[in-house]
Amino acid sequence: MQIIPAIDLKDKKCVRLSKGKDESSIVYNEDPEKQAIYFQEIGCKKLHLIDLDAAFGRPNINFETIIKIRRSINIPIQLGGGIRSLALAKKYFEVGINNLIVGSMSVQKPKLVLQLAEQFSEKIYISLDILNDNIMIKGWDEDSGKKIQDVLDIYNDSRIKGYIITDIQNDGMLKGLNLEFVNNFLKKISLKKEFTKQVIIAGGLTNYSDLINLKNLNFDNIEGVISGKSFYEGTIDLEEAQKILN
Repeated sequence: MQIIPAIDLKDKKCVRLSKGKDESSIVYNEDPEKQAIYFQEIGCKKLHLIDLDAAFGRPNINFETIIKIRRSINIPIQLGGGIRSLALAKKYFEVGINNLIVGSMSVQKPKLVLQLAEQFSEKIYISLDILNDNIMIKGWDEDSGKKIQDVLDIYNDSRIKGYIITDIQNDGMLKGLNLEFVNNFLKKISLKKEFTKQVIIAGGLTNYSDLINLKNLNFDNIEGVISGKSFYEGTIDLEEAQKILN
């Protein structure tokens, strides 16, 4: 299991939101490229990169910044935010992004996402941004009308790499992981063992107890847990966190 640091881009800066609200952003670093290099230098094995502007319908603002980050580090990058067409997905793969995180398009255009997963096998994560079992889309502003199981039924036997699940109520609040939420989700996707996917946990990581409790759930398909505000507010040291997960 990996600790995966997050960079959320807004206006070419590294920010964090609370509960995904656009107006709640706080700038933590005006140079996201340097932030990415720091994560690589301390030994992180992967970067979670989100284009918030694109997620909220403001494309192209951060594209050059994303390319700069990609060129500045060698570790894999998983990128999400506003990926709503095959053309844009292919464009990101062409510039060297390793994995894409697809949210809104996965529920609005599932056939296209399944096609993308066939073309780029094991490179697509489905982002499930969850509010009381409802899948939210478009920067968490809109209810998709889909429940968790509706989406799992589409993708569990596909060639996606896995799921990134976010408990929206917990995101950016530093109140601890919602372990019941995580446990219930992992049980859902483990029912069909032959199709069990990797899962990355997002939203709510606060301290080392969260990591210990997550390990104690004892699921072998948890790929990692994302550290956003917990890193930027100093409640978690990433190197110490990885030692615990090891």
